[in-house]
Amino acid sequence: MTVGPETPLDSVLGGESAAGLSEALDIRTAGELLDHLPRRWVEYGRLSALAELREDEHVSFVARVHSSSKRKMQRRRGFLTEVVVEDDAGGTLQMAFFQGHRAHRELQRGTLATFHGKVGSYRGRLTLNNPQYAVLTQVTEDVGAAQEQAAAAGLYASLREGPTPLYPANARITSWQIESAVLTLLEVADLTRWPDPVPADLLLSEGADPLAEAYRLVHRPDTLEDTRRGLHSLRLHEAYLLNALIARRRAEAGVGQSTPRPTSRTGLLSAFDERIPFALTTGQREAGGLISDDLTAARPMNRLLQGEVGSGKTVVALRAMLQTVDAGGQAALIAPTEVLAAQHMRSLQGLLGGLVEGDLFTAAARDDDGSDLPTARLRLLTGSLSTADRREALLEIASGRADIVVGTHALLGEQVQFADLGLVVVDEQHRFGVEQRDALRRRGAPVPHMLVMSATPIPRSVAMTVFGDLELTVLEGLPDGRRPIETHVARMTHGPRVIGRVWERLAEEVAAGRQGYVVCPKISESDRREDPESGVAVEQDASVETLAARLAEHPLIGRLRLGTLHGRMEAAEKERVMTAFERGEIDVLISTTVVEVGVDVPNATFMAVLDADAFGMSTLHQLRGRIGRGSAASLCLLVTRLPDDHPSLERITEVAEHTDGMMLARLDLERRREGDVLGSSQAGARSSLRLLRVLRDEELILRTADHVRDLTDRDPRWEGHPELRAAVEAWTAERDHAGDFVTRG
Repeated sequence: MTVGPETPLDSVLGGESAAGLSEALDIRTAGELLDHLPRRWVEYGRLSALAELREDEHVSFVARVHSSSKRKMQRRRGFLTEVVVEDDAGGTLQMAFFQGHRAHRELQRGTLATFHGKVGSYRGRLTLNNPQYAVLTQVTEDVGAAQEQAAAAGLYASLREGPTPLYPANARITSWQIESAVLTLLEVADLTRWPDPVPADLLLSEGADPLAEAYRLVHRPDTLEDTRRGLHSLRLHEAYLLNALIARRRAEAGVGQSTPRPTSRTGLLSAFDERIPFALTTGQREAGGLISDDLTAARPMNRLLQGEVGSGKTVVALRAMLQTVDAGGQAALIAPTEVLAAQHMRSLQGLLGGLVEGDLFTAAARDDDGSDLPTARLRLLTGSLSTADRREALLEIASGRADIVVGTHALLGEQVQFADLGLVVVDEQHRFGVEQRDALRRRGAPVPHMLVMSATPIPRSVAMTVFGDLELTVLEGLPDGRRPIETHVARMTHGPRVIGRVWERLAEEVAAGRQGYVVCPKISESDRREDPESGVAVEQDASVETLAARLAEHPLIGRLRLGTLHGRMEAAEKERVMTAFERGEIDVLISTTVVEVGVDVPNATFMAVLDADAFGMSTLHQLRGRIGRGSAASLCLLVTRLPDDHPSLERITEVAEHTDGMMLARLDLERRREGDVLGSSQAGARSSLRLLRVLRDEELILRTADHVRDLTDRDPRWEGHPELRAAVEAWTAERDHAGDFVTRG
């Protein structure tokens, strides 16, 4: 029988063994079994490190018996065999075998064995109760007899010198049972006949082995160096398939025709560039050039514009929208919240100035020489509009009278019809799912161009993996005049003087004519949250409502003009408060994270984030980006009630020490790993990465991406590489959310 990756295991191992793997690990095929890789290897003669064991985990490990004793139980009949095992470092672990006749006989001092069970605790020490075990028999003249003896006992004994693989297991199956199944499969399957999509030239350049050899190296190694080489080869295969899937998704995203939107020498964009009161940064010019070239093509643009907080992404997006309007199309800017949508509307109006079209009673915009200026009509569409205003907005959008439409998720509704939608700009991509992002693009032909913006710093390899169907453009640099933001951790456990000084500094900033933010994790005291590190519910948190009441009575802050802002307020009230703050009519804005993105008040130079440990690193960095937007020095205080030895303080301290968002993103990713980063919150599934780690393997991911790109340029349909095409299809089918996973952010 020919055994391939899709061969059912019951035809290879027999019904009982196959059923055990299926029930315990959901492994049903030969390929799935070989993809269940060892979690570690123990060299022959070396022992596992017992210090690595954790309570409540199902573990398999190798240890030497230090002592074995038997005693009668006090509260019930029978006896208890107590076995103490040790590792090479002198660490010990106690085990208890109830009615353990065989354990007392076989586990004598000096015996080497593999143990499997769930780690528990007794009187503050880790322990295993009734673990399964297999005595590791050394190589003998009669290996076959030893194997038969082990099989008769229902166990597998490792009978060869070399690293012993320890597999991820659980209460239903042991590591050595998995090892036995793998070895049986390796004996009957000719892996050299299995399809291998990675080209030989890439394997050679990366010092990697074909798939068949890689499987052998990890499942049946002769040395630990074999395992390292095998894992490297498997990572290469995974990186290659991942990039092939990304390439396919990018090709699918570019299917269809868009209307080219060429630049105009006399249109809105030209007029805007002539009147803009500041010089574009080098990064803005370079990013704008790439986007402009994309807009002139008939192939739909699908680009991610990633930039640091305050880098000027809005200006880049506005110039793209003006180019689209000049060419006869409409542009839509979608924001995740009404506060941000309204802020974008005011920002665009401020940037355009006299280029914004007014109503019928407003005089036409004039140039200095008296000639008419081109103008753009802007429209805001959010869910809180009155029925009459919404009807009017929909009519202007459908008729084409509205050139630039700014809105929230309301723009995604089927009732919103554009006359000629040429460009969709999605702000803060991480707040949207891929389905929402693509809703407007699926409306019909021609397909609008898509520009996605994100201020959340993401390492390039992560961005490429998360936003798989998007071409990545990084907006480098900050506008001239920006000053670094000074950030400190204010630890309230160091005494009442700490929080007192926070309010003194806020009062000093306001006395100097500046404004400030006070950010709270909750709206009211009745709200609950979970600690981002432990997931445990936290009850003691600063809330907007409580803090606003207390600050109103504070001897220094109470005399200032205070305002509150949070997500439960009516849209009109949020708009009123935000407008008043922008105009300088509010000195201190007490808010939740609704000000995290998009809010631009250059006069705001102070921010206190209360209970800063309630927020992740990315959110803290985004919040900090609300200040430091003018030429004055700015101060951000991260206030916490945590004790000095609390692990969450490390996260807050790193934010205080680093203003580089990319550095913070890498530190955050190292802490949380990919399961949190690669779209799991939106995809509803864990990261699909098996061996790859996007920071550790960044260079490998990028090199394989270049190889796949070159191959695809030469052979767009992979007609000369059927193994690659088949592997991508199989890989996608095996992972329910793989296609979504590489396009969610």
